[in-house]
Amino acid sequence: MDLLIYSALFCLHVFTVYCNFLDVVVDRYDIPRVCPREVGTDDFIRYHFNGTFFEDGKKFDSSYDRGKALISQVGFGRLIAGMDRGLQGMCVNEKRRITIPPHLAYGSIGAGGVIPPDAVLVYDILLLDIWNNEDKVDIRSFGKPAGCKRTTNTSDFIRYHYNGTLLSGAAFDSSYARNSTYDAYLGQGDLIKGMDEGLLGMCVGERRIIIVPPFLAYGETGHGTSVPPQATLVFEVLLVDVFNPKDDLIFEVKEVPEGCTRRTVSGDYIRYHYNGSFQDGTAFDSSYKRNSTYNTYIGKRYVIPGMDKALHGLCIGEKKRITIPPHMAYGEEGVVDLIPGSAVLVFDIHVIDFHNPEDTVDIKVTHKPQECTVTSEADDLIQYRYNCSLMDGTLLYSSDQFDSPSITTLGANMVIPGLEEGLRDMCVGERREVVVPPHWGHGENGAGDVPGSAVLFFELELVKLQKGIPEGFMFVWLGDSPDPLFPAMDLNGDKEVPLEEFSAFIMLQVEEAKGRLRPGFDADTIIQDMFNNQDLNKDGKIIEDELKLQGESQQGRRDEL
Repeated sequence: MDLLIYSALFCLHVFTVYCNFLDVVVDRYDIPRVCPREVGTDDFIRYHFNGTFFEDGKKFDSSYDRGKALISQVGFGRLIAGMDRGLQGMCVNEKRRITIPPHLAYGSIGAGGVIPPDAVLVYDILLLDIWNNEDKVDIRSFGKPAGCKRTTNTSDFIRYHYNGTLLSGAAFDSSYARNSTYDAYLGQGDLIKGMDEGLLGMCVGERRIIIVPPFLAYGETGHGTSVPPQATLVFEVLLVDVFNPKDDLIFEVKEVPEGCTRRTVSGDYIRYHYNGSFQDGTAFDSSYKRNSTYNTYIGKRYVIPGMDKALHGLCIGEKKRITIPPHMAYGEEGVVDLIPGSAVLVFDIHVIDFHNPEDTVDIKVTHKPQECTVTSEADDLIQYRYNCSLMDGTLLYSSDQFDSPSITTLGANMVIPGLEEGLRDMCVGERREVVVPPHWGHGENGAGDVPGSAVLFFELELVKLQKGIPEGFMFVWLGDSPDPLFPAMDLNGDKEVPLEEFSAFIMLQVEEAKGRLRPGFDADTIIQDMFNNQDLNKDGKIIEDELKLQGESQQGRRDEL
């Protein structure tokens, strides 16, 4: 009994503090809302602390003062027993106060002159990291795109954006901040082991959270000043691009017009529209925005190798998606401010037209009258209807826009050479489809609404035909002229032919189909011109001595008188 009383008095007066704390006291005064993992036995932890004495609050140690967090393993006697107990169940970013009685701390001996005997210790803890030797890379995928046709594999080259944080949330690096993707080969030792593993099986456009334990990251050495030793790393990753050095072009046909009879070959000149984007869908260029096709020769290295190859074997009007790996595009260098290095390019192209410099005018007769005895030729005056379109069907011009059909004289260089060719040898009522290559049309410069180097498609119908006369003549005989000519011309037989009589004689020849005036010109003007050519003395009448022989040259216009 005396012994019990003595013990009670001893506790009360000598070791009051010790007896008040028979076990560790934990005050969890700041707990994060989300706690995916709690500290357990065998776990390694990285934490900051301030250590003070319960009795007077005096600080005896601090990791903050050292400027370096403490790293230890829980449950293996590497910590004082009270700390082993007090850290159990703690979350990263949790703050707790652990009060440890002497028998679970340094006991009646103390420690190194810093901790006195029988001291109650108070630790304010901030947990920064937790991992275990059994941990693996934790991969959490979200935002995976639909229709993923390809996933990353070992030896692929990838480009990705990331935000890198410690497990506590402290940022240590970001590709976004540098405005540049991180580019590397998978499985070639370019990345930390955990990222090599965490990036496998990703689709372009996929987002992942990749949590890498320290021994699969930078381990005991850390990395520079941003990643401390034994730090778990958290990467938020967006895969932007993937290719393999063995990749070739990938084609996806979107639309092929019916009746494709001709496909592009090396040496052809092609006009096409395109939208250019990266694999993640980010656009980098578009011919549509410039409202102008891209024009080039095929097979002459005027474009990147992948596009040069892709432009072979296409039809007019065809739409195709072409995926070009960087070694067939702009390579590791890219294009400043436009194409990043090692970028895969995706082109959606629409072929507007193509031609070869050796092409001639292509004529297809779609309707021909049963009776076709007279056909158009040089010097003929013709009326015709037409529609002029680009090869993609865009209508440029049409005679239907006017009150009457178009009129031209063949051989007079009044229309483009290709149209002139298409209008030759036609019967009245005949219809044709005529394809005119640009060197038979408006050439590289174009004209009006006709783009440069455009192939033109004409739908033609010959409406009226007036036979013409050779260039340089105003009137020709269709058979033998009267012999002698002057008496036939002198209708009243008075040995002189004034303008009125001359005009009556010429018109009679035309009416009787014995002669022809040049079509497309005013008949009175032509006859006046012919009369003036014969009236050498300009006295208003022609006599026999003034009449020129057929075919004799005159200055200016000629006739067959």
